[in-house]
Amino acid sequence: MIDILTKNLSILVVLCPLITSLFVVLIPNIFFSWVLTTLSTFLTFLFSILLYQEIQIHSHISYALGKWMPPIGIEYIIDKVAIIPIIIISGISFIATIFAYKIMPEEIENKSISKVYSLWLLAIAGLLGLVTTGDAFNLFVFLEISSLASVALVAMGAQKDKQALVAAYNYLIIGAVGATLYVIGVGLLYGITGTLNMEDLTNRISDLNNNKALIAGFGFMIIGIMVKAAVFPLHIWLPRAYAYAPSAVSVLLAATATKASLYILARILFSVFENSENLINITLLYVIFPLSIIAMFAGTIMAIYEKDIKRLLAHSSVAQIGYITLAFAIGTKASIAAGFIHMFNHAIIKGGLFIAITSLGFYIQKRVTINNLSGLGRAMPITFFCFVLCSLSLAGLPLTAGFISKLYLIKATISSEAIWIAILILISSALSVVYLWKMIEVMWMREGRKIVIKENPTIYMSLIIITFFNIYFGLDASLVVNGSFEAAEKLIGDLK
Repeated sequence: MIDILTKNLSILVVLCPLITSLFVVLIPNIFFSWVLTTLSTFLTFLFSILLYQEIQIHSHISYALGKWMPPIGIEYIIDKVAIIPIIIISGISFIATIFAYKIMPEEIENKSISKVYSLWLLAIAGLLGLVTTGDAFNLFVFLEISSLASVALVAMGAQKDKQALVAAYNYLIIGAVGATLYVIGVGLLYGITGTLNMEDLTNRISDLNNNKALIAGFGFMIIGIMVKAAVFPLHIWLPRAYAYAPSAVSVLLAATATKASLYILARILFSVFENSENLINITLLYVIFPLSIIAMFAGTIMAIYEKDIKRLLAHSSVAQIGYITLAFAIGTKASIAAGFIHMFNHAIIKGGLFIAITSLGFYIQKRVTINNLSGLGRAMPITFFCFVLCSLSLAGLPLTAGFISKLYLIKATISSEAIWIAILILISSALSVVYLWKMIEVMWMREGRKIVIKENPTIYMSLIIITFFNIYFGLDASLVVNGSFEAAEKLIGDLK
């Protein structure tokens, strides 16, 4: 039995939330639908941990769906690169589901909650399928599953604010454009190679360096994934989606959705097209690198001037995505590892910040803006303390996970003899303190109305868990750092 489980972990991590989503929608009771969803996300996280252990032994796991061997059949690949987003998605999903228990019924009608949990699991399954599939077209299928489920989840926020419908519509249209561009690229590559298996694509592309269809297909795929990853300036769907989605949905999407797409971006750049070196170098140097620099400052400046806190954190995410893509653009083993380190750490940082802010909204029963934060820090000490720790992590202060991210990114830029980039990173990080301090100062130092708030353990429990990880991985980052360097070595080898 254990042997069968181990052999099928690669598909179970996707099937568990996918199949459960079909049953959750049939359960009318709010509590039992949440219990089943929590059980499913817990099992998915457990499977991902077991997969991590298997990867330490076997390094590479290939699973042929239905025993149709690749390149004819659909292959699922788990290696030291894919395991990082798998852990991120499954772990954050479990924590966010715990958080959803008390929050969800306050924002969604009781009759719709089972449908929301079904979409929730469907989105998780789509994201996990996205990072495990080894088939370029199957990747598109999972991209659409996760996107459509996410759009529906964002639209559920309309029960509290009609702006959610506009946000969902923007997400749908822009996401559809991104998906269409990606699948056009896949179609062009299939036309010249006759295969959809990514490993087989890599081998066949090596003989087509100057093929115009290859260049066009690469361009369409990269732009499509950049839209999904909210890479500046293709991020315009992100602020509204994060701001007006139901609170628990904001937590889930902010911490996981763009991370899956960033992983796909790295996989396409450094794995699928590894033999098209000139094409990759031009893209990194003249497209991704300058956009990343702009994103670091544009996202931060927009956050400084934003008054709506969820939108503020969304703009902050644009800047943080810029750090990750900048690491990829530098293109060395050290910088790519730094990108994966920050991908992991940003997931727990932003997850914690969104849980804290949406918890504030739950207690004051209104949208959280700078104007209504006054005094809430004193009224909610547990939530405020966790918020401050996650904020310090985002700013990159020592003894936090965010510090480890910035440290390795700066070390990578210096080793690449690009000290001026390290200076820009430090300036951007310093600017982030402005909007973080703006929130902390209002919450703690300004006198607000005298209110008594009894913090609910079912809400702050998940916040404490994710805050603990922000500190733990700042004190002992060996697990994340070693895994990220192994991922970078798998992508580009020892050549850089």
